[in-house]
Amino acid sequence: MNRQELFEQIQKKSSYLCVGLDTDIEKIPSHLLKEEDPIFAFNKQIIDTTAEYAVAYKPNIAFYEAHGIAGWESLQKTIEYIPEDIFIVADAKRGDIGNTSKMYAKAFFEQMNCDSITVAPYMGEDSVKPFLAFEDKWVILLALTSNAGGKDFQNLELTQGGELYEEVLRKSQEWGTHDQLMYVVGATRAEALINIRQIVPDHFLLVPGVGAQGGSLEEVSKYGMNSTCGLLVNSSRGIIYADDTSNFATVAGEKARELQQQMTDYLNKFL
Repeated sequence: MNRQELFEQIQKKSSYLCVGLDTDIEKIPSHLLKEEDPIFAFNKQIIDTTAEYAVAYKPNIAFYEAHGIAGWESLQKTIEYIPEDIFIVADAKRGDIGNTSKMYAKAFFEQMNCDSITVAPYMGEDSVKPFLAFEDKWVILLALTSNAGGKDFQNLELTQGGELYEEVLRKSQEWGTHDQLMYVVGATRAEALINIRQIVPDHFLLVPGVGAQGGSLEEVSKYGMNSTCGLLVNSSRGIIYADDTSNFATVAGEKARELQQQMTDYLNKFL
């Protein structure tokens, strides 16, 4: 999915909602454990009730590979079940030397047919560029994350001025364009969005942390939106684990609809 197609979906659904499929078998409703593939059975129902409101899904790969071959099969079935007009983020946080990155890219872009993958930038250009070689596929580079430990490195002051995350934003623009690169910016770091938008005004931002983690959708929208929206705001636990009964999928759909309605208001207000 290219940039224009993604923006068209945002306009069509009046939404920039990304639903995180961080499917933990210990948290899904117990009645699903009787299913042949509990993880896929859970994901399928979540997708059925939220696809109307979501423009993206973000399976967190760790929750699948922890189950070995069976987990990878659950992931593949989930990806194949997601409607073709919905953007898929492989939240894999990969990043290694060139040949290894190329294999990671082939795995998620060619074998799994994801639209994008999250990538750690710490190893620099030659660890990121292999992912950028695939047409109409996206690299979502970790920039400023919400976790407490993110400040250990991301906010370090550089001798030439500025913070490390700002250098990641600036330097990475030499590797790819705003049609190839997105950035992860945590919703609980919304105060930094004004500065981030000065450095990367045209790029899409993947923003986790709204909902259960306490990020403000209004602040993210106000300070992060650009002329093509430029936001994919992720909610995981606040949607998929909002209910743990047999009614979980219906409740998930209601939570997704609530966020979509707020997003419609913010699109009208800030776009």
